[in-house]
Amino acid sequence: MRKSHGKGKKSIFEFMVRESQLDSFGHVNHAFYFQILEDARWDLMTSNGYGIAKIRETGLGPTILEIKIRYRQELLPRQKVRIETECVGYDRLVGRLEQKMFDEKGRVCCVAEFAIALMDVNARKLVPPTDDWKKAIGL
Repeated sequence: MRKSHGKGKKSIFEFMVRESQLDSFGHVNHAFYFQILEDARWDLMTSNGYGIAKIRETGLGPTILEIKIRYRQELLPRQKVRIETECVGYDRLVGRLEQKMFDEKGRVCCVAEFAIALMDVNARKLVPPTDDWKKAIGL
């Protein structure tokens, strides 16, 4: 659920860890972090007018080129979590998106940095960011 898109162009996404998301150690498995972070990115883009319908209409969609992730605190069952997503820059064809995951005490649980781009899904090549795409990612 998207809560706000504040002055600093940060998007806030909140969720609660469910038991079905736990691994055999009783905490969220590393692979599920990627799903949570993706949910937050789709929420940001869709709420800013760049959802699946826009991708189908324009033939231009997001792609991830690189991911760097650091796990700092484990996520446990029934824990409330907040993700802040912010585009920290765009250079020609490639943008940088940062996502920080916080627990209910405000501790950083995870920091992920993404190299992102806009891709022509038919030509299968990167294209310069459009105005609609910039708006979608908070630029």
